[in-house]
Amino acid sequence: MKNIFQFLFYIVLVISFNVTSLKSDEVKDLIDPHEYNFYTGMFDFSDEGKKSTLVGIQHQNEDLYKDTFLGTISPVTGFLVTGDTATYLYTGVQAEYNLGKINLTPSFTPGLYGQGDGKDLGHIVEFKSELQFSLDLFKNSELGFSYNHISNASLGEKNPGANSYMFNFMKKF
Repeated sequence: MKNIFQFLFYIVLVISFNVTSLKSDEVKDLIDPHEYNFYTGMFDFSDEGKKSTLVGIQHQNEDLYKDTFLGTISPVTGFLVTGDTATYLYTGVQAEYNLGKINLTPSFTPGLYGQGDGKDLGHIVEFKSELQFSLDLFKNSELGFSYNHISNASLGEKNPGANSYMFNFMKKF
């Protein structure tokens, strides 16, 4: 499984750096503005017996931004997989607050959880609350750190939850 994570990590790096070879005007002409968040970290780091590595990807379409009294809101969709083959497919909403070169991004994303050989979270429907801090690196790139909690909100007979942290690389294409 470790080799799969290394392989995915290298693919993400190659794709993100090869696309940057296009001029920004060429990218705008080719596709709509999309942001991808590639991340890796530790799933359920607070449970010694069930913690596991994770990798994931999240998509955000900037054409769907809405400025509201709560800040800039947009839909997000993503997928993560752990070293124990647990999976989480989610879609939800995030807010974005720019504080100079630092960005604060809270999000809420309901989704479907597959246990695999990982932790039993008690239900297939789970809810992820996340807080991400990121730093603008270049015009179309950010580097960040995020923390999340996944829970089934007592939909199942048990609700152990999982706390995770991730290192994020966001790229706009």
